[in-house]
Amino acid sequence: MRALISTYDKTGLLELASWLVQEGVALMATGGTAAALDAAGLPVQDTQTVTGFGEILGGRVKTLHPGIFGGILADGSEEHARQLEQAGIGSIDIVVANLYPFRQAWLSGAGPAALVEQVDIGGVSLVRAAAKNFARVAVLADPSQYADARARGLAGWDAAYRRELAAYAFRLVAAYDADIAQVFTTWAGPAWPERLTLTGDLAGSLRYGENPHQAAAVYAVPGTPGWGAAPPLQGKPLSYNNWTDVEAALGLVWDLPGPGAVGLKHQMPCGVALAPSAAEAWARVQAADPVSIFGGIVAFNQPLDAEAARALVAGGFLEVVVAPAVSPEAQQVLAQKKNLRVLEAGPPGGLGVGGRDVKSVAGALLVQEPDHRQVDAAHWRQVAGPEGAPDVDLALAWVVAQHQKSNAVALVRDGATVGLGQGQTNRIDAVHQAIARAGDKAGGAVLASDAFFFPDTVVALAAAHVRAAVSPGGSVRDTAVIEAARQAGLALWFTGERHFRH
Repeated sequence: MRALISTYDKTGLLELASWLVQEGVALMATGGTAAALDAAGLPVQDTQTVTGFGEILGGRVKTLHPGIFGGILADGSEEHARQLEQAGIGSIDIVVANLYPFRQAWLSGAGPAALVEQVDIGGVSLVRAAAKNFARVAVLADPSQYADARARGLAGWDAAYRRELAAYAFRLVAAYDADIAQVFTTWAGPAWPERLTLTGDLAGSLRYGENPHQAAAVYAVPGTPGWGAAPPLQGKPLSYNNWTDVEAALGLVWDLPGPGAVGLKHQMPCGVALAPSAAEAWARVQAADPVSIFGGIVAFNQPLDAEAARALVAGGFLEVVVAPAVSPEAQQVLAQKKNLRVLEAGPPGGLGVGGRDVKSVAGALLVQEPDHRQVDAAHWRQVAGPEGAPDVDLALAWVVAQHQKSNAVALVRDGATVGLGQGQTNRIDAVHQAIARAGDKAGGAVLASDAFFFPDTVVALAAAHVRAAVSPGGSVRDTAVIEAARQAGLALWFTGERHFRH
Protein backbone atom coordinates (compact mmCIF):
# COMPACT_ATOMS: atom_id res chain seq x y z
CA MET A 1 0.00 0.00 0.00
CA ARG A 2 1.09 3.58 -0.63
CA ALA A 3 0.10 6.74 1.19
CA LEU A 4 0.40 10.28 -0.14
CA ILE A 5 0.88 12.87 2.59
CA SER A 6 0.59 16.62 2.04
CA THR A 7 -0.19 18.63 5.16
CA TYR A 8 -0.04 22.27 6.20
CA ASP A 9 -0.94 21.41 9.79
CA LYS A 10 1.65 18.92 11.02
CA THR A 11 -0.16 18.14 14.30
CA GLY A 12 0.07 14.41 14.98
CA LEU A 13 1.77 13.81 11.64
CA LEU A 14 4.87 11.98 12.85
CA GLU A 15 2.86 9.60 15.04
CA LEU A 16 0.56 8.73 12.15
CA ALA A 17 3.35 8.38 9.61
CA SER A 18 5.41 6.19 11.96
CA TRP A 19 2.40 3.95 12.47
CA LEU A 20 1.80 3.68 8.72
CA VAL A 21 5.41 2.64 8.17
CA GLN A 22 5.08 0.01 10.91
CA GLU A 23 2.00 -1.29 9.07
CA GLY A 24 4.04 -1.69 5.91
CA VAL A 25 2.70 1.35 4.05
CA ALA A 26 5.13 3.18 1.72
CA LEU A 27 5.11 6.97 2.13
CA MET A 28 5.11 9.70 -0.50
CA ALA A 29 4.98 13.35 0.51
CA THR A 30 5.21 16.87 -0.84
CA GLY A 31 8.08 19.30 -0.16
CA GLY A 32 7.79 20.53 3.42
CA THR A 33 5.96 17.43 4.58
CA ALA A 34 8.60 15.16 3.00
CA ALA A 35 11.35 17.16 4.71
CA ALA A 36 9.65 16.82 8.11
CA LEU A 37 9.26 13.05 7.69
CA ASP A 38 12.82 12.63 6.46
CA ALA A 39 14.14 14.65 9.41
CA ALA A 40 12.30 12.24 11.69
CA GLY A 41 14.10 9.33 10.07
CA LEU A 42 11.10 7.95 8.24
CA PRO A 43 11.47 6.49 4.73
CA VAL A 44 9.65 8.82 2.34
CA GLN A 45 9.61 9.50 -1.40
CA ASP A 46 9.28 13.13 -2.49
CA THR A 47 6.45 13.59 -4.98
CA GLN A 48 8.70 15.49 -7.36
CA THR A 49 10.48 12.20 -8.10
CA VAL A 50 7.08 10.88 -9.23
CA THR A 51 6.00 13.89 -11.28
CA GLY A 52 9.44 14.74 -12.64
CA PHE A 53 8.85 18.36 -11.62
CA GLY A 54 9.83 20.31 -8.58
CA GLU A 55 7.46 22.80 -7.00
CA ILE A 56 6.83 25.78 -9.27
CA LEU A 57 5.16 29.17 -9.00
CA GLY A 58 6.22 29.63 -5.41
CA GLY A 59 4.63 26.37 -4.34
CA ARG A 60 1.28 26.98 -6.06
CA VAL A 61 1.84 23.83 -8.11
CA LYS A 62 3.17 20.70 -6.42
CA THR A 63 0.84 17.73 -6.96
CA LEU A 64 -1.29 18.69 -9.97
CA HIS A 65 0.05 15.94 -12.21
CA PRO A 66 -1.31 12.66 -13.71
CA GLY A 67 1.38 10.76 -11.82
CA ILE A 68 -0.37 11.75 -8.60
CA PHE A 69 -4.03 12.01 -9.52
CA GLY A 70 -3.97 8.94 -11.74
CA GLY A 71 -2.75 6.95 -8.74
CA ILE A 72 -5.55 8.30 -6.57
CA LEU A 73 -8.46 8.14 -9.02
CA ALA A 74 -7.82 4.68 -10.50
CA ASP A 75 -10.85 2.61 -9.48
CA GLY A 76 -9.07 -0.76 -9.22
CA SER A 77 -10.57 -2.20 -12.40
CA GLU A 78 -8.44 -4.16 -14.87
CA GLU A 79 -8.75 -1.37 -17.42
CA HIS A 80 -7.55 1.29 -15.00
CA ALA A 81 -4.75 -0.99 -13.81
CA ARG A 82 -3.65 -1.48 -17.42
CA GLN A 83 -3.60 2.27 -18.06
CA LEU A 84 -1.59 2.93 -14.88
CA GLU A 85 0.95 0.29 -15.89
CA GLN A 86 1.31 1.76 -19.38
CA ALA A 87 1.86 5.24 -17.91
CA GLY A 88 4.24 3.97 -15.23
CA ILE A 89 2.00 5.27 -12.44
CA GLY A 90 1.68 3.52 -9.11
CA SER A 91 -1.67 3.40 -7.32
CA ILE A 92 -2.19 5.42 -4.14
CA ASP A 93 -4.35 3.87 -1.42
CA ILE A 94 -4.29 6.48 1.35
CA VAL A 95 -4.31 10.27 1.15
CA VAL A 96 -3.45 12.33 4.22
CA ALA A 97 -3.93 16.00 3.42
CA ASN A 98 -5.15 19.18 5.06
CA LEU A 99 -5.68 22.64 3.70
CA TYR A 100 -4.14 26.08 3.92
CA PRO A 101 -5.59 27.99 6.89
CA PHE A 102 -7.83 30.36 4.93
CA ARG A 103 -10.32 30.80 7.76
CA GLN A 104 -7.69 31.55 10.36
CA ALA A 105 -6.15 34.18 8.08
CA TRP A 106 -9.58 35.68 7.35
CA LEU A 107 -10.60 35.91 10.99
CA SER A 108 -7.22 37.37 11.96
CA GLY A 109 -7.86 40.30 9.61
CA ALA A 110 -5.49 39.43 6.76
CA GLY A 111 -5.84 41.58 3.66
CA PRO A 112 -6.92 40.47 0.17
CA ALA A 113 -3.44 39.66 -1.13
CA ALA A 114 -2.60 37.48 1.88
CA LEU A 115 -5.97 35.75 1.78
CA VAL A 116 -5.64 34.87 -1.89
CA GLU A 117 -2.44 33.00 -1.07
CA GLN A 118 -4.37 30.94 1.48
CA VAL A 119 -6.81 29.65 -1.15
CA ASP A 120 -5.72 26.04 -1.40
CA ILE A 121 -5.82 24.37 -4.82
CA GLY A 122 -3.70 21.22 -4.70
CA GLY A 123 -4.77 20.18 -1.21
CA VAL A 124 -8.46 20.56 -2.00
CA SER A 125 -7.95 18.58 -5.23
CA LEU A 126 -6.19 15.75 -3.39
CA VAL A 127 -8.93 15.53 -0.76
CA ARG A 128 -11.73 15.63 -3.34
CA ALA A 129 -10.09 13.03 -5.56
CA ALA A 130 -9.54 10.61 -2.68
CA ALA A 131 -13.07 11.16 -1.37
CA LYS A 132 -14.55 10.56 -4.81
CA ASN A 133 -12.69 7.26 -5.01
CA PHE A 134 -13.61 6.13 -1.49
CA ALA A 135 -14.46 2.68 -2.85
CA ARG A 136 -10.70 2.07 -2.91
CA VAL A 137 -8.96 5.04 -1.25
CA ALA A 138 -9.05 6.26 2.35
CA VAL A 139 -8.72 10.00 2.99
CA LEU A 140 -7.71 11.60 6.28
CA ALA A 141 -8.41 15.32 5.93
CA ASP A 142 -7.95 16.53 9.51
CA PRO A 143 -5.52 15.70 12.35
CA SER A 144 -8.51 15.06 14.62
CA GLN A 145 -9.09 11.83 12.66
CA TYR A 146 -5.66 10.31 13.17
CA ALA A 147 -6.16 8.73 16.58
CA ASP A 148 -9.35 6.91 15.57
CA ALA A 149 -7.77 5.76 12.31
CA ARG A 150 -4.84 4.22 14.18
CA ALA A 151 -7.10 2.64 16.78
CA ARG A 152 -9.10 0.88 14.08
CA GLY A 153 -6.03 -0.60 12.43
CA LEU A 154 -5.76 -0.88 8.65
CA ALA A 155 -7.97 -3.97 8.76
CA GLY A 156 -10.74 -1.75 10.11
CA TRP A 157 -10.58 0.67 7.19
CA ASP A 158 -13.45 -1.07 5.44
CA ALA A 159 -15.85 0.34 2.84
CA ALA A 160 -18.18 1.82 5.46
CA TYR A 161 -15.30 3.62 7.19
CA ARG A 162 -13.90 4.92 3.89
CA ARG A 163 -17.35 6.24 3.01
CA GLU A 164 -17.52 7.96 6.41
CA LEU A 165 -14.10 9.54 5.79
CA ALA A 166 -15.24 10.68 2.33
CA ALA A 167 -18.36 12.32 3.72
CA TYR A 168 -16.25 14.19 6.27
CA ALA A 169 -13.86 15.28 3.53
CA PHE A 170 -16.63 16.62 1.31
CA ARG A 171 -18.15 18.53 4.24
CA LEU A 172 -14.76 20.01 5.03
CA VAL A 173 -14.14 21.08 1.43
CA ALA A 174 -17.66 22.50 1.13
CA ALA A 175 -17.17 24.60 4.28
CA TYR A 176 -13.74 25.70 3.07
CA ASP A 177 -15.17 26.87 -0.25
CA ALA A 178 -18.12 28.53 1.52
CA ASP A 179 -15.69 30.61 3.60
CA ILE A 180 -13.86 31.70 0.45
CA ALA A 181 -17.12 32.48 -1.35
CA GLN A 182 -18.33 34.56 1.59
CA VAL A 183 -15.14 36.63 1.67
CA PHE A 184 -15.07 37.19 -2.09
CA THR A 185 -18.75 38.12 -2.07
CA THR A 186 -18.07 40.64 0.68
CA TRP A 187 -15.33 42.14 -1.46
CA ALA A 188 -17.13 42.39 -4.77
CA GLY A 189 -20.39 40.45 -4.78
CA PRO A 190 -24.00 41.65 -4.89
CA ALA A 191 -26.00 42.27 -1.71
CA TRP A 192 -28.21 39.31 -2.59
CA PRO A 193 -26.01 36.81 -4.47
CA GLU A 194 -27.58 34.19 -6.70
CA ARG A 195 -26.37 31.53 -4.26
CA LEU A 196 -26.33 31.74 -0.47
CA THR A 197 -23.28 30.03 1.00
CA LEU A 198 -23.55 29.31 4.72
CA THR A 199 -21.48 27.02 6.85
CA GLY A 200 -21.32 26.27 10.55
CA ASP A 201 -19.13 24.23 12.86
CA LEU A 202 -20.76 21.98 15.42
CA ALA A 203 -20.29 23.71 18.77
CA GLY A 204 -22.13 21.01 20.68
CA SER A 205 -25.31 19.02 20.95
CA LEU A 206 -28.06 20.38 23.16
CA ARG A 207 -29.97 18.43 25.75
CA TYR A 208 -33.04 18.88 23.54
CA GLY A 209 -34.77 21.52 21.43
CA GLU A 210 -37.80 23.61 22.34
CA ASN A 211 -39.34 20.47 23.85
CA PRO A 212 -37.82 17.26 25.24
CA HIS A 213 -38.91 15.17 22.24
CA GLN A 214 -36.92 17.38 19.81
CA ALA A 215 -33.22 16.70 19.21
CA ALA A 216 -31.08 19.83 18.77
CA ALA A 217 -27.55 21.12 18.32
CA VAL A 218 -25.80 24.47 18.00
CA TYR A 219 -23.44 25.41 15.16
CA ALA A 220 -21.02 28.34 15.23
CA VAL A 221 -20.96 30.45 12.05
CA PRO A 222 -17.43 31.67 11.20
CA GLY A 223 -16.92 35.35 10.55
CA THR A 224 -20.08 36.32 12.43
CA PRO A 225 -19.60 38.12 15.75
CA GLY A 226 -21.56 36.33 18.41
CA TRP A 227 -22.03 36.30 22.15
CA GLY A 228 -22.14 32.48 22.21
CA ALA A 229 -18.40 32.02 21.66
CA ALA A 230 -17.57 32.52 25.34
CA PRO A 231 -18.76 29.82 27.77
CA PRO A 232 -20.98 30.80 30.72
CA LEU A 233 -19.17 31.97 33.83
CA GLN A 234 -21.22 29.44 35.77
CA GLY A 235 -24.32 27.29 35.63
CA LYS A 236 -25.70 24.54 33.44
CA PRO A 237 -25.09 24.50 29.67
CA LEU A 238 -27.40 26.74 27.67
CA SER A 239 -30.54 25.09 26.38
CA TYR A 240 -32.11 25.70 22.96
CA ASN A 241 -34.64 28.09 24.52
CA ASN A 242 -31.85 29.85 26.47
CA TRP A 243 -30.00 30.54 23.23
CA THR A 244 -33.01 32.11 21.53
CA ASP A 245 -33.99 34.09 24.63
CA VAL A 246 -30.51 35.51 25.17
CA GLU A 247 -30.33 36.61 21.54
CA ALA A 248 -33.68 38.39 21.87
CA ALA A 249 -32.74 40.00 25.19
CA LEU A 250 -29.41 41.33 23.95
CA GLY A 251 -31.05 42.80 20.85
CA LEU A 252 -33.39 44.80 23.09
CA VAL A 253 -31.16 45.73 26.02
CA TRP A 254 -28.51 47.33 23.80
CA ASP A 255 -31.16 49.35 21.97
CA LEU A 256 -32.37 50.99 25.19
CA PRO A 257 -32.03 54.80 25.31
CA GLY A 258 -29.94 54.61 28.49
CA PRO A 259 -28.60 52.26 31.21
CA GLY A 260 -31.14 49.61 32.11
CA ALA A 261 -32.20 45.98 32.09
CA VAL A 262 -34.58 43.61 30.32
CA GLY A 263 -36.53 40.69 31.73
CA LEU A 264 -37.62 38.24 29.06
CA LYS A 265 -39.33 34.88 28.51
CA HIS A 266 -40.12 32.98 25.32
CA GLN A 267 -38.32 35.69 23.30
CA MET A 268 -40.79 38.30 24.58
CA PRO A 269 -39.98 41.02 27.12
CA CYS A 270 -41.95 40.92 30.35
CA GLY A 271 -40.27 43.88 32.04
CA VAL A 272 -37.97 46.64 30.80
CA ALA A 273 -36.58 49.54 32.84
CA LEU A 274 -34.06 52.33 32.75
CA ALA A 275 -32.00 53.02 35.90
CA PRO A 276 -28.50 54.32 36.70
CA SER A 277 -27.51 51.15 38.57
CA ALA A 278 -27.93 47.46 37.80
CA ALA A 279 -29.57 46.82 41.18
CA GLU A 280 -32.21 49.48 40.63
CA ALA A 281 -32.79 48.36 37.04
CA TRP A 282 -33.42 44.77 38.22
CA ALA A 283 -35.80 45.95 40.95
CA ARG A 284 -37.81 47.91 38.40
CA VAL A 285 -37.83 45.03 35.90
CA GLN A 286 -39.07 42.62 38.57
CA ALA A 287 -41.76 45.06 39.72
CA ALA A 288 -42.99 45.47 36.14
CA ASP A 289 -44.24 41.86 36.03
CA PRO A 290 -43.25 39.76 39.08
CA VAL A 291 -45.27 36.79 37.84
CA SER A 292 -43.91 36.45 34.31
CA ILE A 293 -40.25 36.95 35.25
CA PHE A 294 -40.23 33.65 37.17
CA GLY A 295 -38.05 31.27 35.16
CA GLY A 296 -37.04 34.02 32.75
CA ILE A 297 -33.75 35.68 31.89
CA VAL A 298 -32.39 39.11 32.75
CA ALA A 299 -30.01 41.10 30.55
CA PHE A 300 -28.17 44.29 31.53
CA ASN A 301 -26.36 46.88 29.43
CA GLN A 302 -24.23 47.90 32.43
CA PRO A 303 -21.78 45.99 34.65
CA LEU A 304 -23.16 43.74 37.35
CA ASP A 305 -21.91 44.43 40.88
CA ALA A 306 -22.37 42.60 44.19
CA GLU A 307 -25.42 44.67 45.18
CA ALA A 308 -27.26 43.71 42.01
CA ALA A 309 -26.13 40.08 42.38
CA ARG A 310 -27.58 39.89 45.90
CA ALA A 311 -30.87 41.27 44.62
CA LEU A 312 -30.95 38.74 41.78
CA VAL A 313 -30.26 35.83 44.13
CA ALA A 314 -33.05 36.99 46.43
CA GLY A 315 -35.43 37.61 43.55
CA GLY A 316 -36.53 34.06 42.82
CA PHE A 317 -35.85 31.51 40.08
CA LEU A 318 -34.10 32.74 36.94
CA GLU A 319 -32.61 30.77 34.06
CA VAL A 320 -29.95 33.18 32.78
CA VAL A 321 -28.31 36.47 33.76
CA VAL A 322 -26.37 38.41 31.11
CA ALA A 323 -24.25 41.53 31.56
CA PRO A 324 -21.30 43.13 29.76
CA ALA A 325 -19.16 42.51 32.85
CA VAL A 326 -19.66 40.67 36.14
CA SER A 327 -17.42 41.72 39.03
CA PRO A 328 -15.58 39.01 40.99
CA GLU A 329 -17.67 39.90 44.05
CA ALA A 330 -20.87 39.53 42.03
CA GLN A 331 -19.69 36.15 40.73
CA GLN A 332 -19.18 34.93 44.29
CA VAL A 333 -22.72 35.95 45.21
CA LEU A 334 -24.30 34.43 42.09
CA ALA A 335 -22.44 31.16 42.75
CA GLN A 336 -25.03 30.51 45.48
CA LYS A 337 -27.36 29.63 42.59
CA LYS A 338 -25.18 26.91 41.10
CA ASN A 339 -27.57 26.14 38.22
CA LEU A 340 -28.02 29.79 37.23
CA ARG A 341 -26.34 30.47 33.91
CA VAL A 342 -24.28 33.67 34.03
CA LEU A 343 -22.90 35.16 30.82
CA GLU A 344 -20.72 38.13 29.96
CA ALA A 345 -21.81 39.69 26.68
CA GLY A 346 -21.36 43.21 25.42
CA PRO A 347 -23.09 44.97 22.53
CA PRO A 348 -23.81 42.46 19.77
CA GLY A 349 -21.40 43.00 16.90
CA GLY A 350 -24.12 41.64 14.66
CA LEU A 351 -27.37 39.80 15.09
CA GLY A 352 -28.43 36.83 13.02
CA VAL A 353 -26.02 35.15 10.57
CA GLY A 354 -23.50 37.31 8.75
CA GLY A 355 -25.56 40.40 9.44
CA ARG A 356 -28.72 38.74 8.15
CA ASP A 357 -31.76 37.16 9.76
CA VAL A 358 -32.19 33.65 8.39
CA LYS A 359 -35.32 31.59 8.92
CA SER A 360 -36.00 28.13 7.53
CA VAL A 361 -39.28 27.26 5.85
CA ALA A 362 -40.25 24.19 3.82
CA GLY A 363 -37.49 23.73 1.28
CA ALA A 364 -36.24 27.30 1.48
CA LEU A 365 -34.44 29.93 3.56
CA LEU A 366 -35.93 33.37 4.12
CA VAL A 367 -33.24 36.02 4.53
CA GLN A 368 -33.62 39.65 5.55
CA GLU A 369 -31.74 42.51 7.16
CA PRO A 370 -32.20 42.50 10.96
CA ASP A 371 -34.68 45.01 12.36
CA HIS A 372 -32.13 46.70 14.57
CA ARG A 373 -32.55 50.47 14.43
CA GLN A 374 -31.86 53.11 17.01
CA VAL A 375 -34.60 55.52 18.06
CA ASP A 376 -34.55 58.80 16.15
CA ALA A 377 -37.39 60.72 17.71
CA ALA A 378 -36.29 63.93 15.99
CA HIS A 379 -37.89 62.58 12.80
CA TRP A 380 -41.23 61.69 14.37
CA ARG A 381 -44.22 63.76 13.30
CA GLN A 382 -46.58 65.01 15.99
CA VAL A 383 -50.16 64.87 14.72
CA ALA A 384 -52.24 65.55 17.87
CA GLY A 385 -52.01 66.97 21.39
CA PRO A 386 -50.03 69.78 22.98
CA GLU A 387 -46.88 70.49 21.00
CA GLY A 388 -43.66 69.23 22.50
CA ALA A 389 -40.75 66.87 21.98
CA PRO A 390 -41.12 63.14 22.68
CA ASP A 391 -39.76 62.28 26.12
CA VAL A 392 -37.65 59.34 27.25
CA ASP A 393 -40.75 57.29 28.14
CA LEU A 394 -41.95 57.46 24.54
CA ALA A 395 -38.48 56.55 23.26
CA LEU A 396 -38.32 53.58 25.63
CA ALA A 397 -41.83 52.43 24.72
CA TRP A 398 -40.98 52.60 21.01
CA VAL A 399 -37.84 50.47 21.48
CA VAL A 400 -39.72 47.88 23.52
CA ALA A 401 -42.53 47.67 20.96
CA GLN A 402 -39.95 46.97 18.23
CA HIS A 403 -38.75 43.92 20.13
CA GLN A 404 -42.11 42.42 21.10
CA LYS A 405 -43.98 39.77 19.16
CA SER A 406 -46.67 41.29 16.93
CA ASN A 407 -49.30 42.47 17.35
CA ALA A 408 -47.60 44.44 20.10
CA VAL A 409 -48.00 47.50 22.29
CA ALA A 410 -45.93 48.73 25.24
CA LEU A 411 -47.06 50.94 28.10
CA VAL A 412 -44.26 52.84 29.85
CA ARG A 413 -44.30 55.16 32.84
CA ASP A 414 -41.39 56.80 34.62
CA GLY A 415 -38.76 54.86 32.67
CA ALA A 416 -40.18 51.35 33.07
CA THR A 417 -42.78 49.19 31.39
CA VAL A 418 -46.03 48.90 33.29
CA GLY A 419 -48.04 46.83 30.84
CA LEU A 420 -47.18 44.86 27.71
CA GLY A 421 -49.53 43.38 25.14
CA GLN A 422 -47.96 41.10 22.54
CA GLY A 423 -48.46 38.10 20.32
CA GLN A 424 -52.11 38.97 19.70
CA THR A 425 -54.02 38.42 16.47
CA ASN A 426 -55.54 41.89 16.64
CA ARG A 427 -54.20 45.13 18.04
CA ILE A 428 -57.11 46.10 20.26
CA ASP A 429 -56.68 42.85 22.20
CA ALA A 430 -52.99 43.72 22.69
CA VAL A 431 -54.06 47.17 23.97
CA HIS A 432 -56.59 45.70 26.39
CA GLN A 433 -53.98 43.20 27.61
CA ALA A 434 -51.42 45.94 28.29
CA ILE A 435 -53.94 48.18 30.07
CA ALA A 436 -55.21 45.29 32.20
CA ARG A 437 -51.66 44.41 33.27
CA ALA A 438 -50.87 48.04 34.04
CA GLY A 439 -53.99 48.64 36.16
CA ASP A 440 -53.85 52.02 37.84
CA LYS A 441 -50.32 52.55 36.50
CA ALA A 442 -51.76 53.12 33.03
CA GLY A 443 -52.79 56.60 34.12
CA GLY A 444 -50.08 59.01 32.97
CA ALA A 445 -48.27 56.32 30.99
CA VAL A 446 -47.37 56.42 27.30
CA LEU A 447 -48.00 53.77 24.67
CA ALA A 448 -46.07 52.59 21.61
CA SER A 449 -47.49 50.33 18.93
CA ASP A 450 -45.41 48.32 16.46
CA ALA A 451 -47.89 49.10 13.65
CA PHE A 452 -50.77 51.49 13.01
CA PHE A 453 -53.96 51.37 15.05
CA PHE A 454 -57.58 52.49 14.66
CA PRO A 455 -59.80 54.89 16.66
CA ASP A 456 -60.91 52.06 19.01
CA THR A 457 -57.37 52.07 20.42
CA VAL A 458 -57.54 55.80 21.10
CA VAL A 459 -60.85 55.31 22.96
CA ALA A 460 -59.27 52.58 25.13
CA LEU A 461 -56.21 54.71 25.86
CA ALA A 462 -58.30 57.72 26.80
CA ALA A 463 -60.42 55.63 29.15
CA ALA A 464 -57.23 54.43 30.89
CA HIS A 465 -55.87 58.01 31.08
CA VAL A 466 -52.82 57.26 28.94
CA ARG A 467 -51.24 60.63 28.14
CA ALA A 468 -49.39 60.01 24.87
CA ALA A 469 -48.84 57.45 22.13
CA VAL A 470 -46.53 56.75 19.23
CA SER A 471 -47.21 54.52 16.24
CA PRO A 472 -46.00 54.19 12.66
CA GLY A 473 -49.21 55.58 11.18
CA GLY A 474 -49.93 54.69 7.58
CA SER A 475 -53.53 53.50 7.89
CA VAL A 476 -56.33 54.58 5.58
CA ARG A 477 -58.02 55.62 8.82
CA ASP A 478 -55.20 57.86 10.06
CA THR A 479 -57.39 60.93 9.73
CA ALA A 480 -60.00 59.39 12.01
CA VAL A 481 -57.31 58.32 14.49
CA ILE A 482 -55.85 61.83 14.60
CA GLU A 483 -59.28 63.37 15.18
CA ALA A 484 -60.05 60.88 17.95
CA ALA A 485 -56.71 61.71 19.63
CA ARG A 486 -57.42 65.44 19.44
CA GLN A 487 -60.83 65.00 21.01
CA ALA A 488 -59.36 62.83 23.77
CA GLY A 489 -56.47 65.20 24.45
CA LEU A 490 -54.00 62.41 23.62
CA ALA A 491 -50.58 63.50 22.35
CA LEU A 492 -49.84 61.38 19.28
CA TRP A 493 -46.74 60.95 17.11
CA PHE A 494 -46.29 59.05 13.86
CA THR A 495 -42.88 57.55 13.06
CA GLY A 496 -43.52 56.41 9.49
CA GLU A 497 -41.77 53.13 10.28
CA ARG A 498 -43.43 49.92 11.38
CA HIS A 499 -41.81 47.03 13.27
CA PHE A 500 -43.60 43.72 12.86
CA ARG A 501 -41.86 40.81 14.56
CA HIS A 502 -43.25 37.34 13.94
